[in-house]
Amino acid sequence: MTIEARYVHTNLIAQDWRKLVEFYQQVFECTPVTPESNLSGQWVEKITGVTDAEIRVTHLRLPGYDVGGPTLEIIHYNSQEKRQVTAANRPGFGHIGFAVDDVEAALDAVIAAGGGSVGDVVSVDIPGRGRVTEVYATDPEGNIIELQKWENR
Repeated sequence: MTIEARYVHTNLIAQDWRKLVEFYQQVFECTPVTPESNLSGQWVEKITGVTDAEIRVTHLRLPGYDVGGPTLEIIHYNSQEKRQVTAANRPGFGHIGFAVDDVEAALDAVIAAGGGSVGDVVSVDIPGRGRVTEVYATDPEGNIIELQKWENR
């Protein structure tokens, strides 16, 4: 069976949702798509599997997309599990990537807005794909962000 699908969003669970929303708006010019929502009730518990779940949800339009494009969904739960240490090699979703004009300037902006650096800025030629300059950084809560610029692609 084949299903028709369209990518709609990536989700981040935030410890401080306001701080993360502000960070992605400031650094990457993400724009709010809908007003923030406070959701609770049996349907939220059933879909999440979290007892007594109350969530605050904000969707931010990702840069480079128009209305209807994919969003970054930032959610805060009233009760949260302990966060594991960030690691680039942890199984599961690893990072969100942004194409930027200047990787070093973007890294500086991430750090100035409260994020951090995971590794070093590197430039490498990848056969058949072109030259990429990239770095892994983090948002203020430690979620990994890949900043990249492709040339000759």
